[in-house]
Amino acid sequence: MNKTENQKAWFFVLPVVLLVAFNALIPLMTVVNYSVQETFGDNVFFWSGVRWFEDILNSDRFHAALMRQLGFTFSILIIEVPLGVAIALAMPRKGPWVSVCLVLMALPLLIPFNVVGAIWNIFALPDIGLLGYTLNWLGIDYNFTRQPVSAWATLIAMDVWHWTSLVVLLAYAGLVSIPDAFYQAAKIDGAGSWSVFRYIQLPKMKRVLTIAILLPFMDSSNIYTEPFVLTGGGPGNATTLLSIDLVKLALGQFDLGPAAAMSLIYFLIILAMSWIFYTLMMRGEQQ
Repeated sequence: MNKTENQKAWFFVLPVVLLVAFNALIPLMTVVNYSVQETFGDNVFFWSGVRWFEDILNSDRFHAALMRQLGFTFSILIIEVPLGVAIALAMPRKGPWVSVCLVLMALPLLIPFNVVGAIWNIFALPDIGLLGYTLNWLGIDYNFTRQPVSAWATLIAMDVWHWTSLVVLLAYAGLVSIPDAFYQAAKIDGAGSWSVFRYIQLPKMKRVLTIAILLPFMDSSNIYTEPFVLTGGGPGNATTLLSIDLVKLALGQFDLGPAAAMSLIYFLIILAMSWIFYTLMMRGEQQ
């Protein structure tokens, strides 16, 4: 028996589609337009073809910024995803402490991006910051304003503090959705903690973990405000991620064509990598 489809549901989706088209599609088309043109001011444009794409792809500056961006992104994923899952496993499933833990986990996500950068900038100052002063008092030479390694460590620590909570909340939601019958069966079979995690919790969290990987991946790939407020891309260009370099190119140098071409190339890279992540994570899932 054929199932009747109600096409009227599209009328409820249409406002969202129009909103997304206005906020995403139109600006994207503007970027595409800039990427194939040259301007000398006065809003006068000249056709340049794929010249900007060739210049960006052959640019050492783009390659260096891209490597820094990808290095930051994968460092974040390697730390935040396992740490978030571990914290979610340690959180209580029942009782009054559940609400307390959930609120504490959600607090970092409520802080605006520029405030996060400002907090960590003051927190990590080597002379007056609690973190910087403590590390130097312990004999660790730390100065994120002058040392590239310290700047990178501070930048990663800031992002881990800010966004691990998102992974925790997603992983916790996946854990509490597992029926108790699975745990009871594992207890009867004499399964240990690792076996329960490997064969029950991890497979049941697969879809949630896919989101928990994709969201931090996309966020860390587009991060700008926090590292700009924290280090400004320094010392030197040590923490000049691709997002920061793109803004410098577009607004600092007003090179709209190269900036548009760079943003499109990076957009395609992130889109392709997100698709690869999703395909690998969802492989073998039943539709």
